[in-house]
Amino acid sequence: MVQLAAEKENPLVPPWPELVIGLIAFVIVFGFLAKKLLPNINKVLEERREAIEGGIEKAEAAQTEAQSVLEQYKAQLAEARHEAARLRQEATEQGTVLIQEMRAEGQRQREEIIAAGHAQIEADRKAAAHSLRQDVGKLATDLAGKLVGESLEDHARQSRTIDRFLEGLEDSASKAEATR
Repeated sequence: MVQLAAEKENPLVPPWPELVIGLIAFVIVFGFLAKKLLPNINKVLEERREAIEGGIEKAEAAQTEAQSVLEQYKAQLAEARHEAARLRQEATEQGTVLIQEMRAEGQRQREEIIAAGHAQIEADRKAAAHSLRQDVGKLATDLAGKLVGESLEDHARQSRTIDRFLEGLEDSASKAEATR
């Protein structure tokens, strides 16, 4: 009989009283969880959701601000590059002007040096010609005095004689050049 009763009972289907007690216990536990635990869980989940949404909003705001700062930085960088190019251009222009001024100043100084050199050469030539004229005159007077046999010490006469002699030499040199 026990065997027969055991054969009639299905091990997968619980007896009715256990099923009812289990169902009542489940409803009590579920009700307790729904009344006490579920609001706390929903509250924590809502706080988390708000924190996440707030974090997302803050991240979006930070990203927007970072993008505007990046745009400002790019604009400032472009402006700085433009300013640097302008300053380079100005420096090049100033350098060109300065080089031209220095060249003009160098040319002016060169012309002054050349003019001073020509003036010095002309003064030296005149001094040499005057000295040579006196030396030639003295030599010619001494030679003429020896040829004539009398002293030609008179200065006025000496000067006239020398001038005539040198003019004659210059005229003969000019004629010689003209015949060439």
